[in-house]
Amino acid sequence: MSDEKMEINPYFFNLVTMFATAAWQQLGKTASQTDGKIYRDLKGAQITIEMLLAIRDKTKGNLTKKEEEILFSTISNLQLNYADEAAKPQTRDDKTDDNKKTCEHGGDCGCN
Repeated sequence: MSDEKMEINPYFFNLVTMFATAAWQQLGKTASQTDGKIYRDLKGAQITIEMLLAIRDKTKGNLTKKEEEILFSTISNLQLNYADEAAKPQTRDDKTDDNKKTCEHGGDCGCN
């Protein structure tokens, strides 16, 4: 296999994409894959971004230039969008502990 084909490890790319997809959904930028609805879970998005930051820190020096670019640009885009969403007022549709407390069914039924 040539070096060009190995420039981006497909498993690494899929790992980054998996976390990014989850974060975009948590930020309310894309619809949930389970029910097609848009939710906003900023705490979940924050944790997902922190996991990508941990991957960045733990893989430092072991990534190709292309892999580094993908990871760094993904993290940067998510952080900018997180800041944008965090500046917006919280809505009733946001998945938060406060909303779960107001649900008459205990918060796990999805009625929020």
